[in-house]
Amino acid sequence: MNTQDTICALATPPGGAIAVIRVSGTNAVSITDSIFSKPIKDAEGYSLYFGQIMDMDGKELDEVLVSIFRNPHSYTGEDCTEISCHGSSYIVQNLLESLIWNGARQAKPGEFTMRAYLNGKLDLSQAEAVADLIASSTQTTHQMAMNQLRGKFSHELSDLQGQLLHLTSLLELELDFNDQDVEFANRQQLSELMDKVEKHISQLADSFQMGNAIKNGIPVAIIGAPNVGKSTLLNALVGEERALVSNIQGTTRDLIEDTTQIDGITFRFIDTAGIRKTLNKLEQMGIERSIQAAEKAKIVLLMTENDVSFPELRFRENQVVLQVINKCDITMPSTSYLYHRQPTGNLFHISAAKGDGIELLRKALVSAASMPTNLDASHSVVTNVRHYTALRQALEALRRAKQAFANQMPTDLVAEDLRQCLHHLGEITGSEITSEDVLQNIFSHFCVGK
Repeated sequence: MNTQDTICALATPPGGAIAVIRVSGTNAVSITDSIFSKPIKDAEGYSLYFGQIMDMDGKELDEVLVSIFRNPHSYTGEDCTEISCHGSSYIVQNLLESLIWNGARQAKPGEFTMRAYLNGKLDLSQAEAVADLIASSTQTTHQMAMNQLRGKFSHELSDLQGQLLHLTSLLELELDFNDQDVEFANRQQLSELMDKVEKHISQLADSFQMGNAIKNGIPVAIIGAPNVGKSTLLNALVGEERALVSNIQGTTRDLIEDTTQIDGITFRFIDTAGIRKTLNKLEQMGIERSIQAAEKAKIVLLMTENDVSFPELRFRENQVVLQVINKCDITMPSTSYLYHRQPTGNLFHISAAKGDGIELLRKALVSAASMPTNLDASHSVVTNVRHYTALRQALEALRRAKQAFANQMPTDLVAEDLRQCLHHLGEITGSEITSEDVLQNIFSHFCVGK
């Protein structure tokens, strides 16, 4: 990508009544001016103009509103214009062609946000939050994205980096005076500070399990013998005919996934192949995938029907297993209290085909999820795999430093592990801590010998 080019692109989904075309770069205003009916070359930022836009032949194409943004007070930090026109695909295409004809180029995916990052308007974690905000589908995912976009997570990381930089600077300073056997750092305070930073990083890393579930949906595996109604239950839970239903055993041979929201929480339901002994190799592969899905899921709906045993599987201690007996409409009326009473354990009686008992099962799923339906601004929840990986690496480096410090290893080894911790935290936001930063911190805080 050439960041010196002026770029343009449609900034709104196609097919709407109104379309917004964004233009960004040094010549954004002058290029827009060349195809607009009113002079805006010298227009001030945050101004709005109504007029006609022209096509490549100089003919009137549409009546539009043009918004002007001057650097650095724009999304990208560059001069920008936004042209609001009618949503006709013909108008949009011709407008873009006219802009390109006059010197702009088509923006590449993510290029506006990349320029915002390069120009210091966003750090990397905030830039990633833009995509999360667009993709948010619940109040909770929206709040998490907004918290990250506002810089809550970045500020926490910056504070951690500042504390680690202070630690590293003290140890680096001692290295410069090692021949004089000087200690600038109180060992007890250093140890307490490392414990404090370790606890904070660990809490952020541990939040990933919840954050990932909120963002991508809580995995719920529907497990059982063939033909007990797993696919029918999936359809009932998601509210559409997502899985093929048949009386023939072994119909489902691969995993079928679909998501739905229950009380603001996203669930990712996984319909699996029926578990039984079989010589069919294709069905055996499906059964193996079923067992793998059961192992990975946070919640398992262990399903059967009357006179059919539950599959014998091993589950993790932190998994929630809800036992479901289906096809109860064959043996009891729809008014039966078993469909509607709160179970004393995790055993539910349902009729997936008729919908009896489904609402009670939905409530149990929400309870088993143990997820907040909203978050306030004080919560920092990690939802990004890249962030989680960097936090784990930072945590490992800090623990190495703590161990070396406790074992009274040479100061330079402790300092190196702290630098590695700083490096991994910096990867998240794109703000690397360099040797120059350490030197600047030393001389600005300690004034050794003036």
